[in-house]
Amino acid sequence: MSETVAIRQLTAEDYFDLKESMKLAYPDMQGSYWREETLKRLIKLFPEGQIAVTVNEKVVGCALSIIVDYGKFGDEHTYEQITGYYTFNTHDPKGDVLYGIEVFVHPDYRGKRLARRLYDTRKSLCEQLNLRGIVSGGRIPNYEKYAERLTPREYIEKVRDKEIYDPTLTFQFSNDFTVKKILRNYLPSDEASKGFATLLQWYNIYYEKDADTIRYNKSTVRIGLVQWQMRAYEGADELIQQVEYFVDAVSDYGSDFVVFPELFNAPLMIEFNQLDQAAAIRGLAKYTERLKNEFIRFAVSYNVNIITGSMPVVVDEQLYNISYLCRRDGTYESYTKVHITPNEVNAWGMKGGNEVRVFDTDCGKIGIVICYDVEFPELPRLLAQQGMQILFVPFLTDTQNGYNRVRFCAQARAIENECYVAIAGSVGNLPRVNNMDVQYAQSAIFTPSDFAFPVTG
Repeated sequence: MSETVAIRQLTAEDYFDLKESMKLAYPDMQGSYWREETLKRLIKLFPEGQIAVTVNEKVVGCALSIIVDYGKFGDEHTYEQITGYYTFNTHDPKGDVLYGIEVFVHPDYRGKRLARRLYDTRKSLCEQLNLRGIVSGGRIPNYEKYAERLTPREYIEKVRDKEIYDPTLTFQFSNDFTVKKILRNYLPSDEASKGFATLLQWYNIYYEKDADTIRYNKSTVRIGLVQWQMRAYEGADELIQQVEYFVDAVSDYGSDFVVFPELFNAPLMIEFNQLDQAAAIRGLAKYTERLKNEFIRFAVSYNVNIITGSMPVVVDEQLYNISYLCRRDGTYESYTKVHITPNEVNAWGMKGGNEVRVFDTDCGKIGIVICYDVEFPELPRLLAQQGMQILFVPFLTDTQNGYNRVRFCAQARAIENECYVAIAGSVGNLPRVNNMDVQYAQSAIFTPSDFAFPVTG
């Protein structure tokens, strides 16, 4: 079953889900969990600063914050002092720093980059509120293993240089936090850290002193295009492994979208070589449901929206060419290719879809058309009228002539509709797969030439 991940404000009703996660998150600090009344007080005081992450609508982690006038505390303070001994009377809506007082994720849900989502949301809040940055005190829970031979400073330097792994500090470094100072007795009950903590800071590069307006919405989107090499695979498992490799690589670059080409899974057709062309493509369609579910899982796990290229699907005995948008929150939607090429009709008996609409994402409204679709101006025009900002075009072409048709038409659609257009195709050859011999592509992103791209657009 697929998982649906969401980020939202924490509410008082979430407490009992949260209590379970808190207790399991800190096995070395028994009894150190938030009491219900304390959490309610914090939510009432600063609701937008209390962020929850849910999986299938269950709260499995949170990030808690207050705003402080940092000059009143400086770099010498304890956890109790910064929180007003848990009264939070130190919260100042007119302060200049977002102070992180808690982040944790249920152990059963770690490895899904949920904490990174919480941190990204907290950073966005900091930017929206026009605060100088984020400050927090961080545990160093693995320090107890090295305390006899390393000072806290030496330990932190080795974690920074990746010679030692610390579950908290390593994560903080990977999220662009720097260590301002080593604090003593910041959280005396933290025996694993030997009473030490790191004073961490993340700088808001958009901060403007005495700004009158909040205007920091996401305006930069990063896209990864997979120029897929057609080659032989030892079954679906190996092909899926290659898919995950690309998703992982693109995610490491902080991309918001990863785009695969049309019919990228064609190498699996070798299993059906003994069949005629129409039967072989229907055989390939048997893998689509599994691949779709893997894409949904990868989108959540690697925190990236995926345009799955396209895959054949049989619905009510009719064959269609379908692309999926798998969002990083676990939801997905589909688009069916409208304009079917003569070869798809004659060789495979493929049918066209009849719906054109935009999809909402966390990076704005997008559209998807597949290969031949982009050569017809009316589809992107309808999408543009619905507010599309980025058009994704998975394609499959075998010659440079065919590729140029897709490329030039994609550039025209960008100019006509004042939108970005991203095209992704396959290269290589499949000598042992019937009706899928060679592929030619140059994947690219185009603009109307009005923005900061090279002069060619």
